[in-house]
Amino acid sequence: MWALKREIFEVLTSSPASQSEKVEKPVRKKRAPIKERLEKIGLSREWDFVLHLPLRYEDKTQITSIADAQPEQTVLIEGVVTDSHEQVFAKRFEAVVEDETGSIQVKFFKYFPSVKDTFKPGNKILLFGKVKSAWKGDGLEIIHPKSKISRPTRELDKSLTPVYPAGEGITQPWLRKRIQTALLNVDIIDLLNAEELRELNLPPLRKAIESIHYPAPDANLEELQMKTSPGWKRLKFDELLAQQIMLTLSRKRREALKAPEIVPPEDKERSLTGKLYRSLPFKLTKAQVKVWKEIVKSMKGPIPMNRLVQGDVGSGKTIIAAMSAALTIDNGYQAALMAPTEILAEQHFKKILEWLKPFDVKVVWLTGKLKAKEKREALERIASDADIVVGTHALIQDAVQYKNLGLAIVDEQHRFGVEQRLALRALGASGLMPHLLMLSATPIPRTLAMSYLSDIDISVIDELPPGRTPINTKTFKLERKQEIIESVRQELRNGRQAYWVCPLIEESEKLDLTAATISFEELKQSLTEFKVELLHGKMTSEEKNEIMERFKSGKTSLLVSTTVIEVGVDVPNATIMVIEHSERFGLSQLHQLRGRVGRGSKASYCIALFGDKLSQEGKQRLKIFRETTDGFVIAKKDLELRGPGEFLGSRQSGVPLLRFANFDQDSELVDKAKELAIKWISSNDARAETHASRWFESKEKYLEA
Repeated sequence: MWALKREIFEVLTSSPASQSEKVEKPVRKKRAPIKERLEKIGLSREWDFVLHLPLRYEDKTQITSIADAQPEQTVLIEGVVTDSHEQVFAKRFEAVVEDETGSIQVKFFKYFPSVKDTFKPGNKILLFGKVKSAWKGDGLEIIHPKSKISRPTRELDKSLTPVYPAGEGITQPWLRKRIQTALLNVDIIDLLNAEELRELNLPPLRKAIESIHYPAPDANLEELQMKTSPGWKRLKFDELLAQQIMLTLSRKRREALKAPEIVPPEDKERSLTGKLYRSLPFKLTKAQVKVWKEIVKSMKGPIPMNRLVQGDVGSGKTIIAAMSAALTIDNGYQAALMAPTEILAEQHFKKILEWLKPFDVKVVWLTGKLKAKEKREALERIASDADIVVGTHALIQDAVQYKNLGLAIVDEQHRFGVEQRLALRALGASGLMPHLLMLSATPIPRTLAMSYLSDIDISVIDELPPGRTPINTKTFKLERKQEIIESVRQELRNGRQAYWVCPLIEESEKLDLTAATISFEELKQSLTEFKVELLHGKMTSEEKNEIMERFKSGKTSLLVSTTVIEVGVDVPNATIMVIEHSERFGLSQLHQLRGRVGRGSKASYCIALFGDKLSQEGKQRLKIFRETTDGFVIAKKDLELRGPGEFLGSRQSGVPLLRFANFDQDSELVDKAKELAIKWISSNDARAETHASRWFESKEKYLEA
């Protein structure tokens, strides 16, 4: 007792500073200003609010009697509270509401004290929420409904209530009022004339927008939710039209620029291109020859080439890039090849050196990791006698001055932002824009290419070199890991090499993932007779390169890694790829990883291990992965699963991504939008620029990307 009194006395007589040390007040995180929070969800201009469309709707236009309410139905009910009580120990509040047809139980597990005032017996109230079958016994219940006292003067809503995507601390009532204000402020001028609307069978713009924000009580809710109502069709068309205008303008502006005319050499025998072609230890596939001819045709004209070469893993894109560089050098210009990682850039450098060094081609290596003296020497050579420069983002630093850049090659182009691609193109010979050749091992589905990349010429290498053995893909539960380790052991004993890929470097409390470091230790202990090494993204470039060199040379038998080996590593002796927690990887990423094996003539295997918590989408993804090795099929399915936003990313594509339209569902609208965009631009119709800026903020430089 005395001890307690003394403790109370000490607290009362201690200074405020010492008290604060004993009792820490919780610090409430300060919210960002409303302007910043709105910008985060894409709301800054009045037009943004006009085009901020509902996710779904609540029907509060009519009252449903309790007898007519069905389980899983969301309804508005009006009734009188006949009973209410708080269960303190169970931490919940319960009430019974009756109307002339029956009664329903109401439950709140988290609630404000005001709920007790609303649900006083005798009060007439309105409830809105999803009805469920009662947990115990017969009857119905409604959990956490929206509720308010029903006044004699109450009026039901005259239209369906929109529910909008909202950010932190932004309430639905505030957002509804703000959108209502924007609709009054914005002069929604319809840029389509009456004849165009009639031909396209579309409603006027204001009518379309209002029908989505405030649908009539008798509106077809299914059409609204599926975005197939006339109003939705009009907005989808306008969005597609804006995008097609930007793409058409992009191509038109590029055609107004001048590029070096890279023509095939007259003396093919003595030309670098001819020498390189004759020295190759393999024959080009028909697909490679076709793509090579397309590149030659594009580069010999004065219009800057903007070509994407896409081909599955191992289809032979690098030799096509090297031949394009040789043709550029034959014409007296420089070529530059930029790759997203040092490992990939170095692999390109070594291959190009191997192919071109016998012909005295000056190949320069430039990355951010070079020592000061090496970097200075590389920069001097680039500004004077370098024929081809290979490297990473270092190629676009301010200090780099090219003598006369005629061709910019960007590998794994989707890994670079638009700004970086622009920076490389801006380094061309005086007054000329270099030709741009982009390479991608991630095939882009036709519908996506038509809609997003219609300003880019696309070449496809759809054939693998002969002698490649198909990869056998299997999926197993993670609990069979020991069996897989034994299979790997047998493969290593036969002199082969293997990869073991894990999703994360460190363990996380949020994701139940096996870390690469833990797997590495486990595999090292299990496979003591072999050299096992770990490679991950937090290592320095020097460490990564040393480990990769040991693996390439065969000194290391098993490489445990994160996805840093996803692209560009070519080790023909590696015949087995194990992907741990494969359910955590995207479909295209899984396909890229699988492509690290099967690069020789020996039988190869890809084993995808999955954990217990496998979602429906995860099952579907692994099923597709197991059933096909065709990169274009994989890409199409990946697009269906993830959508274009995930597939491309607006930062990478440089073309604003669509929010409302869907290529497969709205292909008819895409064609019509493309037709009208060309018509407006070819006739210099001022509506084209006005319409594009209405939908997308000005991105002039992106049009050149």
